[in-house]
Order: sequence, then structure tokens, then C-alpha cells
Amino acid sequence: MSRLDAMAQHMWDARRARAKYANLPDELKPGSIAEAYQAQEVYYRLAEPVYGPVGGVKVATTTKVMQQLMGITHPCGGAIFARTIHRSPARIAKADFVNLRVESEIALELGADMPAARAPWTGESVVPFVAGAMPAYELIEDRNAVYTETQAVSMIVENCWNGGVVIGTPRPVKPKDIVGVTGRQTLNGKQIGEGKSEDPFATLAWLANLLAERGRNLSAGMVAITGSLIPTFSIAPGDACVFTVDGLGECVMDVT
Repeated sequence: MSRLDAMAQHMWDARRARAKYANLPDELKPGSIAEAYQAQEVYYRLAEPVYGPVGGVKVATTTKVMQQLMGITHPCGGAIFARTIHRSPARIAKADFVNLRVESEIALELGADMPAARAPWTGESVVPFVAGAMPAYELIEDRNAVYTETQAVSMIVENCWNGGVVIGTPRPVKPKDIVGVTGRQTLNGKQIGEGKSEDPFATLAWLANLLAERGRNLSAGMVAITGSLIPTFSIAPGDACVFTVDGLGECVMDVT
């Protein structure tokens, strides 16, 4: 087994065993961010027979606070697998997760292929490839990780803790429609957070460039989630979650 195979297998086995999250052991720790993404590619091959093919992309560690905790100066990226993409209104079983946390985001749905050969992408050049935007939840499976101890390279190998997404109904948009737009999160009818988006198109460009470095294309129909508008929150069985974004409608999730 190659070193990359061993890294990916270690993280995949821990996830399948529902073990508390831990960084890779020192002998398997990636020597660089680039090596971590190479191992993430192997992780995809292990995950796809269970979760389906890659159906989208996610961004992680977008805040300076999280980046400082993990000793990096940039976001991280991962995949969303097809069988973990749920349409709103969705029912999500908390028991399917070790420790489920939720992020309220804007998702973009691609209307055309974005080939790696077209990189570098910019916030402007991705616009014609986006068919629509919608409110979304990212389901974070952190398996009770201790965030202050988590190393970015290990989290990258394990696909940045993605446990799936819930997505609303896409609506056609221009950048001005969703840059700085307000989102509001309610839990059981009570508002628990409000925040403004940054630039989802710029985030898509960043993700597309990250994938292009690995020779990966983005395909029509894929979904990109672009970072949380409000702080991450936890949920419990019986909770009703509604995330509303001005001009984009809502995303609804009930927890069982």
C-alpha cells in the first residue's frame, strides 16, 4: 500500500468505525497541503462506492479564527457525494452521524461544465457557468473533534468533515443578487442567527482553481456550497430548521 493509500485508508476506516476524530498519526501525516489533497483523491475512491460519485464541492475553514486554529492562512476544499445531497424539505436522522453540526450557506448549481483547462478562474469568469443559487445546509460530521488540536492536513484527507448537504430550489441570479445578501436562521420558529454572504462566485472560482490544480473538472449539475453566513450550530431530534436568504427563498430541514 502506498503512503497516500495508507493515509486515506486510515481516515476512511476511522469514519466507518464512527471513531472520535483524530489527526493522522505522525508517520502518516502529510508533508504538505498538496500531499493532503493527493490523499483526499484516494479517499474519494474509498467513499464513492458507499456515498455515490462526487456531486459537488465544498469550502471549509473560511473564517480567520478557524484558519488560525489550524495553522493555515487559506480555506480548504472537499467533495460532496451524490447520495448525500438532499432536497429541501428534508428529514435528516441525527443517529446517522456521530456529531452533527450545521452550517447555513448559499449553494450554487452549475449549468455547464467547468473544465480544468479553463483555469485560472475568477469571480467574473465563473458567472456564465452558474444556473442558479439557493439556500443550503452543510451537514458537518466532525465526530467530536477537538478543534484546537485539529490539523488542516489531516482534515483535508478526511474530506473536511462533509456529511452531505440539504439544498433549496435554485433561482437564476447575477452576482449583485447574492453578494452581501442577508440570510436568517430559525430553529423551532425562533431566529438564532443572521448574517451576510461574502462573494459566492469568488468562492466557486477558488474551488474550481483548487480542483484544476488536481486535473479535476466541475460538471453541469454539480453543487458548490460557499461558506456559512452565520455561526455553526448543533441540532437535536425533533428540531425544525429553516434558513431563509433574501431573494432566494428557504431551505427546510427537520431532524429525527
